[in-house]
Amino acid sequence: MMNIRQYIIDKSKKLNIDIIGFTDCEPLENLREYMIERKNLNRQTEFEETDLEKRLNPKATFPQCKSIITIGISYNNDYKERPDYKLKGILSKSTWGIDYHIVLKSRMEGLIEEIKKVTNFNYQYYVDTGPLIDREIARKSGIGYYGKNCLIINEKYGSFIFIGYILTDLDIDKYSSPKESECGDCNLCIKACPTGALEGPFRVNPKKCISYLTQTKDNIPYDLREKMGCKIYGCDTCQTVCPKNKGVLRPNHEEFIPWDTKGYVDLEKLLYISNKEFKGLYGKMAGSWRGKNILKRNAIIALVNTKDKDNIKLLLPLLEYSSPLVKEYALWAINKLKG
Repeated sequence: MMNIRQYIIDKSKKLNIDIIGFTDCEPLENLREYMIERKNLNRQTEFEETDLEKRLNPKATFPQCKSIITIGISYNNDYKERPDYKLKGILSKSTWGIDYHIVLKSRMEGLIEEIKKVTNFNYQYYVDTGPLIDREIARKSGIGYYGKNCLIINEKYGSFIFIGYILTDLDIDKYSSPKESECGDCNLCIKACPTGALEGPFRVNPKKCISYLTQTKDNIPYDLREKMGCKIYGCDTCQTVCPKNKGVLRPNHEEFIPWDTKGYVDLEKLLYISNKEFKGLYGKMAGSWRGKNILKRNAIIALVNTKDKDNIKLLLPLLEYSSPLVKEYALWAINKLKG
């Protein structure tokens, strides 16, 4: 009789999936109290499911669920080339290359097709867009353990990993073993966080996290704007300082190499780019989903953080022809640079 679990593992390797794990569909009850606390503290973001049961219970999304297949793919690519323009905005590694949602969905669809060759089954699959707490699914599936920065750390690949999962009605004979944290006494990520979003070990305030700030449409508090530096989308600080990301495997998946952007944006060009140019240059990257004006806003904040008054001349035209959001931030930026 075929061992479906081993079959899936073998096929995942051929599909260039770095990590794979399996877990049950029991509710994530260990996080219920924490999620209620988050809600009471107004820590929920506009990007997450508001129904707590859907956040915690796989069967609330997929009633037939018996087992979950979780995959991890490293995006910790080596790429050192820098663009030659002067005013550079930084893109986190999570938005280098092709949108990871597309890449992981393609890998999971390939895996689903391989499973269909040997058995009929029902499924639903997600990358970031599902209601469940995907990091907890990943931990339960043995993909990695929680770092003190609340990211999943894999012993071979570190924390620069994308996560996807497939809810299935398959009977898997053996589930992966969850891993306990290996952070020990290290607190480098907590010390390095620019905004203090890491308020303690395994406790993050998402509304102070730069990765969130670069994506939200909500007003960004003045004191946090100056701590964003020149980051246009995402933030890698807590991962960059993490010792668990030293000496790890780097598969260098071709899809995540930033051939077009080189990991940066031209701040001056971004301020005045047309919709067509924006789509052509940045349309394939994960950060493009937030739209041109949000990234323009982030570029304006970056120009302020250079503390160069010459940048005022780049901002003045924005007061006449821009969206209300861009105008508001441009006016603030001009006044800030004038002192």
